[in-house]
Amino acid sequence: MALKSVFDSSVIRAEFDKAGINNRFIPLIWKYVIQNPDCNWEDIPSLPSLAYRLLRAKFNASTSVVHSVFESNDGVTTKLLIKLQNGAFVESVIMRYDSSLGKLNGKPRPGGPRSTLCVSSQVGCKMGCTFCATGTMGFKNNLSSGEIVEQLVHASRLSTIRNIVFMGMGEPLNNYSSLVDAIRVMTASPFQISPRKITVSTVGIIHAINKLHNDVPNLNLAVSLHAPVQDIRCQIMPAARAFPLEKLMNALQEYQTKSQQKIFIEYIMLDGVNDEEQHAHQLGKLLEAFQVVVNLIPFNPIGSLSQFITSTNQKVTRFQKILRDIYDIRTTVRKEMGQDISGACGQLVVNLPDKHSISNAAPLTDIEDIRRQ
Repeated sequence: MALKSVFDSSVIRAEFDKAGINNRFIPLIWKYVIQNPDCNWEDIPSLPSLAYRLLRAKFNASTSVVHSVFESNDGVTTKLLIKLQNGAFVESVIMRYDSSLGKLNGKPRPGGPRSTLCVSSQVGCKMGCTFCATGTMGFKNNLSSGEIVEQLVHASRLSTIRNIVFMGMGEPLNNYSSLVDAIRVMTASPFQISPRKITVSTVGIIHAINKLHNDVPNLNLAVSLHAPVQDIRCQIMPAARAFPLEKLMNALQEYQTKSQQKIFIEYIMLDGVNDEEQHAHQLGKLLEAFQVVVNLIPFNPIGSLSQFITSTNQKVTRFQKILRDIYDIRTTVRKEMGQDISGACGQLVVNLPDKHSISNAAPLTDIEDIRRQ
């Protein structure tokens, strides 16, 4: 029987409870493993003797390994190809930013360089979005909470991670229990990442959105809307048929009422599909009652799989201007990072890289920095 990840919080807590071992030792174990990746259980000081036997019998310090580290030519993006215990692969992306490049009330923001980690929640994805490379893999399996947390552990050894975005492979809300367990670990000792620095992106799984704020409050919610009307959403996002736009917007209204937080709206710009002026007006009317930030995302080609064309800069600018000037909706255009290593939005699909590409470039500003503007 395969050993469990020591970062599978619900499993290790249940085992410790069953054995009568105080759960206060668990964060100490996690901290030691993070700092000593090749440790043996006996190396961890001051645990009860029963804890050592339990760890040896049922847990691994890590159930995944970093297979490849791939650096992009922009010098600020690192993609990790991570091999899981079952032999499958997932990808995580480290994106380095500089807070001082952002603006707050027209002035430079405080802070400086830090990193955001984009994590995967599933191997593949069953949503089938036609503009996303991950969808071409189909769905393989859910990640355990430990496998999700281990992506943060691996990345933390390369860069200090301040922000987490669940925008990697998979639909996070389709792996709900593991997602919630992983976030609870990430926000607790020893990681102690603020929930306000964690963003969960979803295509709109309504029943899960209805539970999310109660289970893990103070997160950022990002919704992959990508079209202002149901028929276009269904054309480019087959899963949207199960989540009608009207019901989704009702769920988002309830979520916002409970959370009192802005919602991020992700909107990929597809030439001739959803980027015309009429679409901007439809989107503005759909969102004008909400407190949102609309993030316009240039379409990232996915090789021969692409059936779409990236919108022109002129169309993107005009779309943004309509939302801002007519509907007073805060709207940003995402600066794409890591396209050359297929690490940009919509490009995550497992390919085994055979080389490293390393260079330097200036850090960028981060979408997370506009959260409270």
